[in-house]
Amino acid sequence: MPDRPGSAPRAGSAATKAGAVTTSPARAGDEVQDLALVRSITSGEAGAWRLLLGRHQANVYNLCLKLVGNRDLAEDLAQDTLVKIVQHIARFDGRAKFSTWLYRITMNVCLSRLRAEKVRRHSSLDDQPRDGTTSHAAMIAGREPGAMSSVQSAELSRNVLSALGTLEPEQRAILVLRDTRDLDYDQIAEILDVPVGTVKSRLFRARAALRTALEQLESGDGSCAEPENP
Repeated sequence: MPDRPGSAPRAGSAATKAGAVTTSPARAGDEVQDLALVRSITSGEAGAWRLLLGRHQANVYNLCLKLVGNRDLAEDLAQDTLVKIVQHIARFDGRAKFSTWLYRITMNVCLSRLRAEKVRRHSSLDDQPRDGTTSHAAMIAGREPGAMSSVQSAELSRNVLSALGTLEPEQRAILVLRDTRDLDYDQIAEILDVPVGTVKSRLFRARAALRTALEQLESGDGSCAEPENP
């Protein structure tokens, strides 16, 4: 764990994985603590890095895992993210929440890798944080009342994970932010640096693409199948 820029803790450790079950947007008190730690880091206080990164490494790892669906790759991407946070902390000016800045870096790291390597998510439930099936059903149905009533099953969850892996990285990202991170449109717009209207239209198209992929999967059409991640 670093007390100086240039290094970062290894993400995906046993402790990190154990804490990477569920995450939620940062609360106001958490943001205050983050800002205090950033100030301590910029003033050269020893140990502040350990505290700041320790607070967020599980969240970073879990987000990476949701996006790529492979534990080894998620560990590598989470590590890359933590290194970038260490390297670029001086660029954080406090105008955005630290959690927003953190999400933005994490998303950029993951999307860059997904675009470059054309990685397609193809994983089992064992590779996912065990947070139930509700978020997976939400990806299909949106947030309308009662939308979950007929889709609470492990089989659906497994199918959603397979179908999600066939989507374009940007579609996958917006579904993850909205339906597994429970972020609102404004937060997603700030993280992705796009207008709120763009977030809504992308989310609509992503849900439609996911439904289509699921229909193909459930009908036995092999077009959704993708090779295992290398």
